[in-house]
Amino acid sequence: MAFEPILLRNAGNPAVHEVSGYRKAGGYEALSKALAMEPEEIIDAVKASGLRGRGGAGFPAGLKWSFIPKGSEKAKYLVCNADESEPGTFKDRILIETDPHQLIEGCAICCYAVGASTCYVYIRGEYVAPALTLERAIADAYEHGLLGEDVLGSGFALDMRVHRGAGAYICGEETGMLESLEGRRGQPRIKPPFPAIVGAFAAPTVINNVETLCNVPHIIGRGAEWFKSLGTDERNTGPKVYCISGHVERPGVYEYPIGVTLDDLIAAAGGMYRGRALKAYIPGGASAAILSDEQSGLPMDFDSLAQAGSMLGSAAVVVMDETTCLVRATLRLAKFFAHESCGQCTPCREGTNWSEMILARLEDGRGSESDIDLLQRITTNMSGTALCALADACVGPVRSLVTNFRPEVMQHVEQGCCPLPRQSIFEPGAVS
Repeated sequence: MAFEPILLRNAGNPAVHEVSGYRKAGGYEALSKALAMEPEEIIDAVKASGLRGRGGAGFPAGLKWSFIPKGSEKAKYLVCNADESEPGTFKDRILIETDPHQLIEGCAICCYAVGASTCYVYIRGEYVAPALTLERAIADAYEHGLLGEDVLGSGFALDMRVHRGAGAYICGEETGMLESLEGRRGQPRIKPPFPAIVGAFAAPTVINNVETLCNVPHIIGRGAEWFKSLGTDERNTGPKVYCISGHVERPGVYEYPIGVTLDDLIAAAGGMYRGRALKAYIPGGASAAILSDEQSGLPMDFDSLAQAGSMLGSAAVVVMDETTCLVRATLRLAKFFAHESCGQCTPCREGTNWSEMILARLEDGRGSESDIDLLQRITTNMSGTALCALADACVGPVRSLVTNFRPEVMQHVEQGCCPLPRQSIFEPGAVS
């Protein structure tokens, strides 16, 4: 499937790491255009484009911006979520490493639109190289008058800072991120109030992730109608960066209009690893429900995947072939969520640990059919009962395993062991 990249158009061009090179590639033209517009016009353009948040929830970006109170004397903030910690997700890292000024430009346009004078980029602590790349680009932007007291001579003042996290997955949740940014333990807050009213430092705050903000310069530069021309329908618009990992020949990031099918993505990634058959896939990161090979022709957009019982999420596609034990794979995900739970909410703290324990019992061949039913009850009790979505994130793969792949789980019970061999990655031709 041929497609000219938009968000990744500058990948492989290191010159764009500097302001001069980025400008030669057409950079900061959208910021100049935006500064000549009324802030409300920018928000309306983003609304009209249909841009939905690319961090997982898919909430309309323009609508979120419009929630920021107008005329308030309080300081306003933009917090860019670069705390990309979900297994299989690495698109934001690539966007920062290959084209940091694209993110800076998107942040600056957003700040001007909502009246924010400070932007924090909260970046995952393990992302050392991307953080350094972004810090250098921000310093360069200050030197060229693209940040600071008088952005491009417009009178608009904007400060931008990179804030490094400490590697906690829970800080990817927006209110947990705000707690961490303010110097406290990263635990989610009770909502309401929502960040648009009481956010960073108790002030109105917009929170968007890296990919969402990278789309903004293209909407302003090319227009909302152009953006809407890409995608499957008016609710699923624009380009999308998909991460593909697992059993494909060329794992990596691939950009297409939102709504490309898994079959097309696998073809772009060189096909299935060693020509093996597709068994199942996770379409939207570790927190998405697992889908079967029979659903590989679904459009990879927000609504189509939701109707299929899963979600687009962060568009981190994990492909699993016929050698994969789905109980073992789900156990690894449950172990991750149990480890990363902040422990604040009982359903999450207890439910994630129980999910891990029962899946381990099933994988070892010590489980019973009642354990499968117990998992279903546990996940029901975890759904929608915690302050944030981490409990539901664990529910996604676990519930889909016992619902969509129950016969495979029963094999573990009936045979008293895992029916598939444990393979070592160090053996020739083996996968783990």
